[in-house]
Amino acid sequence: MTNNITTVWYVYIVECNDEGKTLYCGITNNLEKRIATHNAGKGAKYTKARLPVKLLKSFEVADKSAALKEEYRIKQLSREEKLKL
Repeated sequence: MTNNITTVWYVYIVECNDEGKTLYCGITNNLEKRIATHNAGKGAKYTKARLPVKLLKSFEVADKSAALKEEYRIKQLSREEKLKL
C-alpha cells in the first residue's frame, strides 16, 4: 500500500535570546510545533539556554534529504550571509 500523503519539510533559522543574538539553523516537518518546542525548553540543547528563540526565516524544501542538505549548506555560511538569505 502506498502512502499518498506528502510531508512538507522546512529549513529554518531562529535568533536566540543570548548576548550575541546567535543564530540556530534546523529542519522540521512542522514549523509551528518546532518553534514552540524550542521555546518550551525541549528543543535542541543549544537553544535551551538561549530562550526564547525568534523565527527569522524558513524555507520549504522538497523532502527530508533536501532539508538536511540545505541545513548543512546554511550552517557553513557566516552570520551576515545567513541574515541575507
